[in-house]
Parts: sequence; structure tokens; C-alpha cells
Amino acid sequence: MSTLTLSKAIGAGLRRAMETDPKVVLLGEDIGKLGGVYRITDGLQADFGERRVLDTPLAESAIIGAAVGLAYRGYRPVCEIQFDGFIYPAFDQIVSQVSRMHYRTKGAVRMPITIRVPWGGGIGAAEHHSDSPEAYFTHTAGLRVVACSNPQNAYTMIREAIASDDPVLYFEPKRRYHLKGEVDLEAPLSGQSAGRSQVLVAGTDVTVVAYGALVQTALDAAAAAEREGISIEVIDLLSLSPIDYAPIAQSVRRTGRLVVAHEAALTGGVGAEVCASITERCFEYLEAAPVRVTGHDIPYPPAKAEGHHIPDLDRLLDGIDCALGRPNSRSGMGAGS
Repeated sequence: MSTLTLSKAIGAGLRRAMETDPKVVLLGEDIGKLGGVYRITDGLQADFGERRVLDTPLAESAIIGAAVGLAYRGYRPVCEIQFDGFIYPAFDQIVSQVSRMHYRTKGAVRMPITIRVPWGGGIGAAEHHSDSPEAYFTHTAGLRVVACSNPQNAYTMIREAIASDDPVLYFEPKRRYHLKGEVDLEAPLSGQSAGRSQVLVAGTDVTVVAYGALVQTALDAAAAAEREGISIEVIDLLSLSPIDYAPIAQSVRRTGRLVVAHEAALTGGVGAEVCASITERCFEYLEAAPVRVTGHDIPYPPAKAEGHHIPDLDRLLDGIDCALGRPNSRSGMGAGS
């Protein structure tokens, strides 16, 4: 076992994938000599050469377009989108080409492309540097969308994404890049862990589902609620498309209550899909309406105001109180008052 930050774990996963398969190539802005703005790819160009770690122009559409051509030729390209808000110039390539090529060719062509996206707020950045665009891609058939949350799953999931024959959007919570944890660098790839929701804390009163940076917030909420005698079950979604609903449904059938948290805006988000799908599966078990704790339906605010936008511990606990029918900001005394 090694103690690594989340960012170093992703870098270690990229290195292992490149050592294992000579067809793995990296493309992105400043990822070579600089090692990327977050130094995720630091040292990889020096070790693997400029033909496998390519510094590209500032042109996201061209990066993804080049990756499509490489995939056609049997390579496994890994593209870095420098910041979440920079992905929009590549949207047409991702949605019109990457997601459809396998289907369009009746399975003759695979698109084993991994698109890394440093994502989310909380770092005091400027506009276009703190977006949460995941819902655009979960709505796009033909893409896998995953979000890591700690060093171990960051390492495992990047390797599994690269090994997949399907295109994968790999979202990295940039404000957790410095989160440290134990990583088993020899853990075998199962081909499954990236697609399975994971129960992190067992509980009996409320099911809290989160992903990315808010997983840590959910864990903090479980610890805080425990001091008040409330038992929270925390589930890390990990895969946003497809979603593994079985562990969530099993949990809700026991707790009768569901809270879903994410940084992205409320309307049309992953939380809405989880709430709707679990209501369909578990309606007769629900003791209260599912609750969403999310960012607001606004463009991402200036850095000085982002603390009011990102769900924090207090907002998540308030949502849990709402689900339990305790006093809360949404409805005063909550359900059943």
C-alpha cells in the first residue's frame, strides 16, 4: 500500500496504463513538459516520450477529433480537458462522433477514448474554471460517465476507464486533489468497480447519495448526525452513467428516506434522475419525499460567492433534517409538522 493524494493516484494510474499497453497515448494542453496545470501528468513525457504524451494546441475540439482518429487506428487515447468549463468547444465532437461511432458502424468501430475532466468548484477560480457539466453527458447515449472521490478509486477507475472499449468521461473533483489515502497499486482490475455504487457508511435512518467532491461532505454529515443519534447510510455513486441502482434501492428499502447531493445545478441534474428512478423502484418504502441538496440554478458565481453556491455540511444536514421531518430551512418544521 502507498499513501497518495488523489492527484498523484490518477498520475500513478496513467503511468501503469502506459506501462501495460503501448497503445495508450495522452493528449492535452500543457500536459507534457509542464505536466499539466495540476501536475497530474508530471514526468510522463520525460519517461514515455513526445510521441505518447502530446502537448496540443489550445483547441479542445481538435484534441477530441485527433483522439477519434487515433481510436480508429487502434490506440487508446486519454485526453485532458484542462478545466471543466473548457469542454464546451469539444461538445460537438463528443456528442456527434465519440458517443455514436460504435452504434453508427454496427459495432465495427470501437472508441476506447478516456476524457479526463478536472471538475467542480471550491478553489477560488475564475469563470469557466468551476463548472459541473456532467448532466450534459449522462444524457448522451453511448458514453460512460464516472466520477472519482478518493485516491484508491481514482487510481482504479482511471485504469478501468482506459481499458474500456467504450468512451468514458472521467470527472476529477479538483478541490479534492490533495486528499490523501492508502492506495493498493497492485489491485487487479475487475472491470466492474467503476460501475458499481459503493456503500461507504452503513446506516438505518436516511440514505445519502453523493459523488465526487461531495462524498467527503456526506461522510462528514454522517459523523455529525451520529452525534445526535441519527444513523446515515452514505453511498458513493461512482458511475453517473450507467447508474448502479441496486445498492441505493436496497438501502432506501431499509431507511425509507433518500437525500441526493451534488454541486451541479438543481434542475435536470443527476440528483433528479436518482430521485425519480428510486421513487419508481421504492415508492411503497418511502416515508418522505426524496430531497436534493445541490448548487443553485445560476451560472457559477464569482469566487468570493462560491461558498454560498456549493452545498456544504450545514446545507446537507438541513436536507437530512427535511427528509426526517425535523425542523429545517425548507419547510420550517418539515414533513409531518
